[in-house]
Amino acid sequence: MTALTHLDADGAAHMVDVGDKAITRREAVATGTITMSAAALTAIRDGAVKKGDVLAVARVAGIMAAKRTSDLIPLCHPLPITRVSLDLEPVEDGITATAAVATDGKTGVEMEALTAVSTALLTVYDMAKAIDKTMTIKDIRLLEKRGGRSGDWRAP
Repeated sequence: MTALTHLDADGAAHMVDVGDKAITRREAVATGTITMSAAALTAIRDGAVKKGDVLAVARVAGIMAAKRTSDLIPLCHPLPITRVSLDLEPVEDGITATAAVATDGKTGVEMEALTAVSTALLTVYDMAKAIDKTMTIKDIRLLEKRGGRSGDWRAP
């Protein structure tokens, strides 16, 4: 089993030293879903949510969150993100968010993609909770990552 990189020899948490790594192109894609009632989904699709355009606000929130991931996740490095895209697609029983993040850096952007998706879905919940408090955020996961020492990876 591979040793955990965020623990030192004594088992204490620490930020990984990436100083000797090469700067390379790194990309990650993550996804997640929020399920909701038909009434909430219809209101979002029709632009009838009192707080405003849910999908537009959630998209901006997700992009902003990706850029601030190191402020939220204690051991993440601040990264010079070169691209964040966030798609929010209504599906049969909710909305699926998919984020793609890229950087030219020394460490990957998996956490940034996951943070973008999580924040976008939390924003949907916040904006539509007056219609449906039973919404469920689920299945947040990494779909793929490219670049870096460990190479490319794609979810099965």
